[in-house]
Amino acid sequence: MMIARRADTRARADFATWKMIAKLNGASGLPPAAQEFLASYKTRLNEMSEHEATEATIREMYKAYYAEMGGGGAPPEVKPVKAEPVTDNVTAFRRLPPKPKTAQTGRSAPRKMPVALIFIALCVLFVGIKLYWP
Repeated sequence: MMIARRADTRARADFATWKMIAKLNGASGLPPAAQEFLASYKTRLNEMSEHEATEATIREMYKAYYAEMGGGGAPPEVKPVKAEPVTDNVTAFRRLPPKPKTAQTGRSAPRKMPVALIFIALCVLFVGIKLYWP
C-alpha cells in the first residue's frame, strides 16, 4: 500500500507540474512519457469534462508509476485523502505599540553636553593657547 500511495502522490504532483508547464508553452522540453500523458489528456478533454479527464490521466499515470516502483499485479485503488476545510488564519496587519522610553541611569547612560557649551570651551582653549603660549 505504501508503493500505491507514493505512486498516486507522484502521479498527481507530476501531472499538475506538467499541466502548468504545458500552459506556459514549455511542453516540448518535457520527457517523452510526459508528452504522451499530456496528449492523452488532451484527447480525453474533447470527450469528457476537465475533472474526469484529469482523473483518468492521473489513474493512467498511477498505474505506470506503480509498476515502475516495483508494485506487483494490479495496482490497488487509492482513495484520495479528503482535504480538511481551510480556515482563514490570516490576521490583519497591526502596528506594534510603541515601546516606552526608559530613562537611562547609572554608568551606561551617556552624558549629553550641549553643543554651545562645547563651542565655548573650544574658544576659551584657543584664546588661552594664543595668549599664554610663548
